Amino acid sequence: MDTGDFDADFVADFDRLLAWRRDVRRFLEDPLPDGLLDDLLARAELAPSVGNSQPWRWVDVRSRAPRRAVRASFERANAEALAGYRGDRAAHYASLKLAGLDEAPVQLAVFSAADPEQGHGLGRATMPETLDYSVVTAVSTLWLAARARGVGVGWISILEPGAVAAALDVPDDWRLVAYLCIGYPQRADTTPELERVRWQARTDPEPRRLVR
Repeated sequence: MDTGDFDADFVADFDRLLAWRRDVRRFLEDPLPDGLLDDLLARAELAPSVGNSQPWRWVDVRSRAPRRAVRASFERANAEALAGYRGDRAAHYASLKLAGLDEAPVQLAVFSAADPEQGHGLGRATMPETLDYSVVTAVSTLWLAARARGVGVGWISILEPGAVAAALDVPDDWRLVAYLCIGYPQRADTTPELERVRWQARTDPEPRRLVR
């Protein structure tokens, strides 16, 4: 029986995987091999969820019309975000490539079901937001599984959730958590792009840790 023990080499490889997991913004247009997306979603389904509710809902966005609607939503939200910056910061923001919507072969919208029957409400009576948190764990699991296979993931957060939900015609009680671009990256780097272009460097973790 597999006891789940992992040797030092595996631990080192896993730590390396964490360092190489990056938010990809530039993709090759090459399609993923048949079945690979299914494999990645199968790995994501292993993620923990509150009450074993598995509240994540995956929408594989393939059709042109919803893709165009999502792209239009991004353009509106991006313009609004740009208007919130001034001076050098505005110019810096304008120079960033913030979407892979034009190149990534796979676009995956990830929703959270607001009150899934599965799980029977366990663990979320006082913190219903744990459903959304559970979806994020599934996204993170997908991200690591993808990177381990040489596939990049970019999380597009500059969107209008209502417009995306309407474009994809999903149930009213589904809440958008993530819109992911998935494909092979043009380049791989352990340094986050926003750090590389000097938007924001990583900081010392100590101030974010409290002891009580």
